[in-house]
Amino acid sequence: MELIQSLVLILNVISAIATIVLVLMQHGKGADMGAAFGSGSAGSLFGSSGAANFLSRTTAVTATLFFASCLALVLLTSPAKKSDLGVMSTQKPVVQQPVQPSKIPE
Repeated sequence: MELIQSLVLILNVISAIATIVLVLMQHGKGADMGAAFGSGSAGSLFGSSGAANFLSRTTAVTATLFFASCLALVLLTSPAKKSDLGVMSTQKPVVQQPVQPSKIPE
């Protein structure tokens, strides 16, 4: 079980780093505005829209891997007893004394 947890944790870290790198590599929506006024070139290595499709699809895949590995880590590290999952499961119930009706003087 420790081996599976270690592998899922490694997958989680790698997918997180890959998602961060892919998001930073993507071309912003407002970047073409600066290129229109001559402060940069509008062309890119993959063409005008090819890189956006490839990078956005790869980002979606790595983000899905990240969320799936997070869910797997939660399920692998949760306690075996399902009744102990809550925060309040360690609290003992409070037993209240029955209230005696007060006598009203007449």
